[in-house]
Amino acid sequence: MIDITKPVPGSIASTISANAARLSEALNTHMRNSFQPESRKSLRKFHPSEVSELTGISMSNLRTRHQEGDFPDVETDSRGRRLYSAEEMDEIRHVMARTGRNGETYLPGRRQGDGLQVISIVNFKGGSSKTTTAIHLAQRYALRGYRVLALDMDPQASLTTMFGYRPELEFAEGGTIYDALRYENPLPLSTVIRKTYFHKLDLAPAGLMLSEYETETAYALQQRVDPPFTQRLAIALDEVEANYDLVIIDCPPQLGFTTMTALLASTGLLITVIPSMLDVASMAQFLEMAGETVRTLEEATGPTDWAFLKYLVARYEPMDVPQSQMSGFLRSILLDQVLTTPMLKSTAISDAGMTQQTIYELDPAQVVRKTLDRILESVNSVADEFEQTIQHAWGRETS
Repeated sequence: MIDITKPVPGSIASTISANAARLSEALNTHMRNSFQPESRKSLRKFHPSEVSELTGISMSNLRTRHQEGDFPDVETDSRGRRLYSAEEMDEIRHVMARTGRNGETYLPGRRQGDGLQVISIVNFKGGSSKTTTAIHLAQRYALRGYRVLALDMDPQASLTTMFGYRPELEFAEGGTIYDALRYENPLPLSTVIRKTYFHKLDLAPAGLMLSEYETETAYALQQRVDPPFTQRLAIALDEVEANYDLVIIDCPPQLGFTTMTALLASTGLLITVIPSMLDVASMAQFLEMAGETVRTLEEATGPTDWAFLKYLVARYEPMDVPQSQMSGFLRSILLDQVLTTPMLKSTAISDAGMTQQTIYELDPAQVVRKTLDRILESVNSVADEFEQTIQHAWGRETS
């Protein structure tokens, strides 16, 4: 057992290594305490009001269908209220698709002729809520009935960690997206995809080895290795394309080969931005660099086929006057490319993150209801608005 309270003597290198070991051990203890007695995370069950909101089935219809025996029996709590698992919600959704009016609206995913939507969430800066946005969108859409692949393209692997993994331990020897992208003996993407505790939500994890992709790509370009980085993720996704409606990619906070690999496999982009002068200036630099880089690549590979480019104002505080002014400034410049709904800054998100949870995983009984309702309304509204963009990319009319 390492004593994490004592300083470590020796060189700077040994101090850094020892600090890493101490932090790793402390994090292991934290994870064990958070998830005991289970070694893996599990998803809570949902109340009827949540099921109604997620499926579009009215509360009265939900009750009537249960009374008539159309829906499966589900667990009830001590007060007799029904509790639904994500799998049971999905079963109910399929019953409504077969028997309800406008049944296809209960199954919002791909239909005949619809292409896979691959969405990269990007920004040049760290701390711009990319991972928070990625995991909440992925979970929301899985609960809404989409088949979702969350793909972690950041070597820091924050998205992977949010699913209850310790990447530096569990994927130290492989098993990440790097194995499907590497230039020497790449593996099929299906071999690294993990089922998660969320029904209809899979994960392609990341780990520190993904950082090697940057240097390997530079060498591969010199050696003219085929396929080039511009096609590697798209080719990898072709193998699993039929299994998903949406792929949501959490990109690293820099415009390197890893990010460009993701962008060039994408059908749409969502750029997160915090409404402050420094963050907007940083985003402007990112956009300029990205535009020049993509333009250069297009000369060699042909036009980039993005169906949409959207901006999300993140970590927004409505009472912060400079933020409100900067948000208005963004909208005046970028117009309807900016989502109407911002994602609010909330202690509920940060508190949930302490135990690698999201607001969809929190037990409502353990949180201040007003705080949770406020952030749920914000995140759900963001997801619903962006869902309309996805549906429009499939050529569907949205209300």
